[in-house]
Amino acid sequence: MSFQVKEPILVIGLGGAGSKLAVKAKDALNSDCLLISNDSKDFIEEVPSVHVSTDSVINPSMQLIRGSTYDVSEEIKSKISGYSTVVMMSNLAGKAGSAIAPVVSEMCKESNKGLISFAIMPFKYEKDRIFNSGVALKRVRENSECTVVLDNDSLLESNPDLTPKACYDIANSAIIHVVESLGASEMASETNILTTSKDGQNIEDSLRDSLKMLYENAPPNTVKRSMLYVVGGSNIPVGVLNSITNLTSGILNESNSQIDMTSTTEESKVVMLSSIQGMTKFDNYDPLGMISQENTLDWVTPDCSIDCKLDLPQLE
Repeated sequence: MSFQVKEPILVIGLGGAGSKLAVKAKDALNSDCLLISNDSKDFIEEVPSVHVSTDSVINPSMQLIRGSTYDVSEEIKSKISGYSTVVMMSNLAGKAGSAIAPVVSEMCKESNKGLISFAIMPFKYEKDRIFNSGVALKRVRENSECTVVLDNDSLLESNPDLTPKACYDIANSAIIHVVESLGASEMASETNILTTSKDGQNIEDSLRDSLKMLYENAPPNTVKRSMLYVVGGSNIPVGVLNSITNLTSGILNESNSQIDMTSTTEESKVVMLSSIQGMTKFDNYDPLGMISQENTLDWVTPDCSIDCKLDLPQLE
């Protein structure tokens, strides 16, 4: 089943990276925008925002930011109440993104909003962020009608010469390209893996890197359908387009692959969106993730810290 985008649309950006993406997505969709963060520096003056205050704590933990998000839940719910579709942008490698995303996605589900979530996953060397990102993604997937995941680590694996900033730029560009096509192409109502390549490659190498990135995230037998966005397709020879079409159909099964060439940019490369049914590598980020929700005691409310303001003397 494909995800149905209905107007009015609200784009929500969480944390610093999510806020930057949301502002670009807002312009692409010509929609309203809301920024949510614990750092007021992430906000833009003309864009509505909700500040998640952690009071006097300068370097709050992820759990404290999440608990503080519940304190402003009524304000967030009132901001999203007038919309049919919510597009949520979050970097789950960041503290704010992994903290706030499960809470906001939960509010959208409770309010019966059509939620499409874009989530960026951390690099492998960011070991302190992997567990929290895996737990956050599991909850976001559960609360969303459609989830699009881009893995920074698999992008770096395919292109080890890239700097982290270059990876961020490539990831952001791929996400915005998919956002721009929301009204024109179908998107599966399940988990979708977003893959791409670095700039400056020929179209065949770009496709190869996209496929390599995809299979680093999920086994080949879990890929049920793929949408191949050929960026700058109008500038590519027809013979080359036919070649990559045949190659993609042979790898992914002709009935389950589709090509979109609506982009008219000068630069040419491939952006691939693949729907996944089954396990992905992100399920291993949480060692307890294999336990079903029915057998999990603490699933309903995400882990968070709250200030109970209890005056307890120190016991010696």
